[in-house]
Amino acid sequence: MLIVGAGNLGRRIASHLEKHPELGRSVCGFLDDHTPVRPQVIGSTRDLARLARAEFVDEIILAAPQDREMALRVLRTARQLRLDVKVAPDLLGCEPSHRTEQIGGVPLISLHEEKLPVAGLWAKRALDVMGAGLGLITVTPLLAFFACLIRLDSPGPVFYIALRAGRKGRPFRCYKLRTMIHGADDQKEQLRTRNQRQGPFFKIADDPRITRIGRFLRRYSLDELPQLWNVLTGEMSLVGPRPHPMDDFSAYSIEHLPRLDVVPGMTGLWQVTARRDPSFQNGVDLDIEYIHGWSLGADLKILLKTVLVVLKGSGE
Repeated sequence: MLIVGAGNLGRRIASHLEKHPELGRSVCGFLDDHTPVRPQVIGSTRDLARLARAEFVDEIILAAPQDREMALRVLRTARQLRLDVKVAPDLLGCEPSHRTEQIGGVPLISLHEEKLPVAGLWAKRALDVMGAGLGLITVTPLLAFFACLIRLDSPGPVFYIALRAGRKGRPFRCYKLRTMIHGADDQKEQLRTRNQRQGPFFKIADDPRITRIGRFLRRYSLDELPQLWNVLTGEMSLVGPRPHPMDDFSAYSIEHLPRLDVVPGMTGLWQVTARRDPSFQNGVDLDIEYIHGWSLGADLKILLKTVLVVLKGSGE
């Protein structure tokens, strides 16, 4: 949450939320057009778009008193960013006549609320759990076979476990079958000049770090199978924007951050429509298109297309 207005009302709301973490709300800071920037006041209302993306904000609270022009500007920007907006009005000491949400005794009136497809999201999670559970049972013998090949092909662990940027940029441990030589990450910076992707994403053809069995696994995306465990635990979904390494995430621009508004996926719209497109921005645009137009039917279509893409062996 961002609170617009660093006066007594705004601070009262923030204080109550800090004392009650069970409410599930975290205040990123205050925006105030009349107070200098300091540790808690992180900017003015004109910084809303930038800060909302940088802090992965879901909700704005307008803490009265506010001038009309500023309030309309905040509301307009929040709607564009698909954020919920609530206002804490100055009721002159009176109780509100209609039922409202209250935080610390302060009534909040909703001005704009994003409608989430709750039933659809529950169905998506059910599909993830069933799909990942059945998938793990089915591919476990295959994983054991590949584990033997990986150990025979090169020294090192069978699994490659690395931090990836999850929803709202939170890091999580992502699992893959190891397709590169042990210690390949230490050579990444030396190869950075050969990067064939545009933007904060690293990929080169004929990567010298890839092992023989690794090339086969990558060609058919078999190295991604252990991520079914990430799906089962809720860190990933079967379909969603692909999670990127933390060093790539650290190079994101503000306009790239919306792709992290949802749980990352094993496959996505980018992977089935523009897998070899070198433009990172084009990929981000596809991820955002997927997020804004999401439906369970779209997920099923992407999963079907993924099977066809994988069978063609077009992985790198």
